Amino acid sequence: MVGGETAAAVEELVSGVRQATDFAEQFRSYSESEKQWKARMEFILRHLADYRDPPDGGGRLDQLLSLSMVWANHLFLGCSYNKDLLDKVMEMADGIEVEDLPQFTTRSELMKKVTRISKFN
Repeated sequence: MVGGETAAAVEELVSGVRQATDFAEQFRSYSESEKQWKARMEFILRHLADYRDPPDGGGRLDQLLSLSMVWANHLFLGCSYNKDLLDKVMEMADGIEVEDLPQFTTRSELMKKVTRISKFN
């Protein structure tokens, strides 16, 4: 009967993943691409247990959703944030793999290039 117990455990696990995914789906932004949403959903699902709202409220889920948006905006749009905040979301996202990320140039990097070019002119 070990096989039956294993099958039941697998079915329970799959059901739990399905429920978590369905729950997270309500937080998808209409402007997110499939790639962006999959990455952000992984971020949310990874930390959902730690950010569940307590019975008396408290907004922990809102905090998780905000952190997920900070991470996604930084990754996909090149937005910059406070160093401590970025360190936190990057640590939370450690291990989440996203392929073909856009490359961004910061204002300070552009200014360094301009300064170097003007020295030669």
